[in-house]
Amino acid sequence: MTYNLFEEVVLLKDISEKGLKKGDVATIVERHPVAGGEDGYTLEVFNTLGNTIAVITVSESAIAPLTEKEIFSVRSLAG
Repeated sequence: MTYNLFEEVVLLKDISEKGLKKGDVATIVERHPVAGGEDGYTLEVFNTLGNTIAVITVSESAIAPLTEKEIFSVRSLAG
């Protein structure tokens, strides 16, 4: 699946070095196409006040689109 820039997606795995957890929401800020392989995406993660807390690059298999059957929740940042 190809995602659009600035689309919000959900993480499918923990990114422990950044304190991020599976289920956290991020915004796509760059796509990294890979010929014959899995594309990568740079994501920006914000806190509830809209401040950037992390910028990460992950493979496409590490993210999924948001759906209408999901709900946002709040958790404290690890660390």
